[in-house]
This record gives sequence, C-alpha cells and structure tokens, in this order.
Amino acid sequence: MNKRFAPPQIIGFAKISKLAQRTFAVAIALNLWVNPSLAGDPFRTQEPRNIGENTEAAFKAVFEQGDYSAADSYLQKAISSEPNEPLAYAMRASLAYANKDFNTLGIYSQKTLAAGQKLIATDELRGNIYTAVGHFFEGATILTRDGTLKGAPQALTRLRQVYQHLDRAEAIAPQDPELNLLKGYMDLMLAVNLPFANPDDAIARLKANAAPKYLADRGIALAYRDLKQYSQALEYVNSALKTTSDNPELYYLKAQILRKQGQTAKSQSLIQEAVVNFDKALTKRSQLPADLVRQIERERNNTFNQLNSLGG
Repeated sequence: MNKRFAPPQIIGFAKISKLAQRTFAVAIALNLWVNPSLAGDPFRTQEPRNIGENTEAAFKAVFEQGDYSAADSYLQKAISSEPNEPLAYAMRASLAYANKDFNTLGIYSQKTLAAGQKLIATDELRGNIYTAVGHFFEGATILTRDGTLKGAPQALTRLRQVYQHLDRAEAIAPQDPELNLLKGYMDLMLAVNLPFANPDDAIARLKANAAPKYLADRGIALAYRDLKQYSQALEYVNSALKTTSDNPELYYLKAQILRKQGQTAKSQSLIQEAVVNFDKALTKRSQLPADLVRQIERERNNTFNQLNSLGG
C-alpha cells in the first residue's frame, strides 16, 4: 500500500476534519486579488475563470474582511444566481462546519461533489479540483457523523479519491495557482499531523506556484507555527497582514505565534505583544463565528494570566 494511503492517515484526516474551516477551506476559498477584468478569478492572471460576482463577494467578505455574516448572505445569492460554480457550495459547506451545522455540511458536501463532477466536462482542471474538494467534505461529514473509529474505512476511501482527482488536475496544469494553493494547504496539514510526512515540499509548493500570495504566506505561517519555527512564522504572517490587515483571523494567528515564541524565549515583551494581537482580533468579534470568538477569548485570557505570572 502506498504510504500516502496508510491507515495512520485516518488520524490526519480526522485532525483536518476538526480544522476544516481554518485550513482546508482556506485553501479552497480564500482570495485577495479580485479584479473584474479577470472575470472574478481570485487565483489566475492567465486564462481566468468566470467564478461569479456573488461567490467572489463572499470570498472577500470572509477572507479579506473576516466577515462571516456578510459572506453567508452573499453565498445564498450565489447559490441561486451561480448554480454551476462548485466553489460557492464548498464555501457554504465550510461555513456550515464552522457553525457546527452538520446537516447543512452534509447537504453542501454533496452539492460540491456534484458540481465538481459536472464541471469536468467543460473545465477538466477545476472540475477535478472541486471533485476532490467534494470528496474531502464527504469524508469530513462521515467522520463527524460516525466518529473516527466507525467512519474510518469510508473516510479512507474518500481520501484516496481526493488525491486521485488532485493528481488528475496536476497532470493537466502542474503550475496552476488554485490547485497549488489547495494541495499545498492539504499536504501541510497532513505533514504537521503525521510523523512520516515531510512539510518541505508543501512549503515549496506554496512559495513557488500558489496564488494569491497572501494566502500562500498565511499557509506557510501556519506550517512554521506548527513546526515551532516561530521567527519564520512571524515573517510570513506579517507579509500576509501587509495586504489583508482587516482580517481579524490573521491577528489571531500572529498572537498565537508571538505567544509560542515568547514562551520559548521566556520573553514578557513577546507575550505582551501576543495579548495585544488577541485583542485586535476580538475588536471584530461580532463578525466571527461564535465558537471561534470563544476560542480566541480563552487563548487570550490564558496568555494574559501567563503574563501576570511573569510579572508583566
């Protein structure tokens, strides 16, 4: 059996499932470089696709501004006005997961898969990308519904199909920025969570071919954070913030990195800076999912208490 499909990968798949909105969905839905002259394609400057204005607006709301409520409104419009765009369904599935609405997750996982499969006939590259996305969300739905132990065999089958379709897409356009962004994020999550995997190739993929750049930078920052390479993580999150300074989730990520860096260096100033960045993220709590807000608040309070214990 190919080691990529070895049973331990179920553990990684489960971990990805728990972080689906914050990792995989980022890879499939984030955008910044929105230009009407490029038919609303946030990924490509050559051979752009017409993704649709409401889907595009939803992307901007979440990933440029961190406004999930606005994104949900745009996605409702997109699903009715842009019914053939699988990215809208994938985004809707992701938001459902963030809100723990697992019934809606199941519905839009199926719709993502169906739209991706349909798209293969007219756009083989993106059709295969979103067929892979659909299988991924189907696997996440199975694990959420049945649990890791019971759902593992079906989830493993879905994971095989994810990589089969990504491989087909890569055979068509190995340097495609949308594909490399998605595959880079997925490979990073597997590499961080599985002992036999190496993140270097995924980081190199994001650096070389993924777009938009701020999304690649964000993924690299996440990877370096989890690899405990905090100086590099801080470099890349700061690069992402240069062009997406309105997104509270980036301040949350920066706060996490600073806290870990401060703990390692036993630096009060770094931990204090982490608290400042947690607070920046929470200034926009009204537009973030409630569970995410509670998570940020917990981490902020723990960091503040640690600072007090150090005499800061």
